[in-house]
Amino acid sequence: MRSLLFVPGDSPRKLDKALDSGADALILDLEDSVAPSEKPAARAATAAFLARTRGAEHRPRLYVRINALDTGLADDDLAAVMPAGPDGIMLPKAVGGADVAALGARLAVHEAQADLPDGATRILPIATETAQAVFALGTMPGASPRLVGLTWGAEDLSADLGAETNRDEAGWTAPFRLARNLALLAAAAAEVDPIDTINAAFRDLDGLARECREARRDGFTGKMAIHPAQVPVINAAFTPSQAEIARARAVVAAFAQAPGTGVVGVEGQMLDRPHLRRAERLLARVKPA
Repeated sequence: MRSLLFVPGDSPRKLDKALDSGADALILDLEDSVAPSEKPAARAATAAFLARTRGAEHRPRLYVRINALDTGLADDDLAAVMPAGPDGIMLPKAVGGADVAALGARLAVHEAQADLPDGATRILPIATETAQAVFALGTMPGASPRLVGLTWGAEDLSADLGAETNRDEAGWTAPFRLARNLALLAAAAAEVDPIDTINAAFRDLDGLARECREARRDGFTGKMAIHPAQVPVINAAFTPSQAEIARARAVVAAFAQAPGTGVVGVEGQMLDRPHLRRAERLLARVKPA
């Protein structure tokens, strides 16, 4: 999932339009973009959209961002959408592996009730929205086999810290760079995809492209979006070039031709096992032609 586009769950028009955005995944939102009074309508609209589109060919993955587990709203969210079989659930304000495991247990019950395959519904937590959650990042590895990725958030964390801003002219300020880096490390430790957070300046596509390049450089494999115009920029940034693919294939082939060897030569460079691992990971992200 290179691009994950948030779509308000209470807007059937926006939900339908998002199908043509080019995003790899749609995050059907029942949380922040939906007013409290509109939650029931959003659940109904999201469930209807899922039921209508989940069998379509070439559709994006369909995830639902429910409300946080401690809000008293999450169970109603799950009861409404799980019979329609979303591909996954985005869990906001997740506090470590305990919250992921708790959601996994609830999903198992809903899957059984809806006659869905056990374990089919994946979990993507937003794992840094409170200071407590940042300290719990190390508990993500092994939390649930449903864990498909891990992303981070800065806006709610700003409120929790009482920060006046989370960005300056150089980019993220220090507390938020720390949260970003720890989320990346936690995803790597859990062996799941690290997904970079949103860029709220949706008209600044040059700034978005720069942020995407930096995220990919550091190891992120995708990024969340809040506007359809951001999707092509994100997809382009996180799609390996033909030259990168060719280079990775050459590395893999060189090691395959020298089994048991720890170091090989490729294009005048001596490469060892970490280079092989990096090449394999890049090729794993390449979509079949």
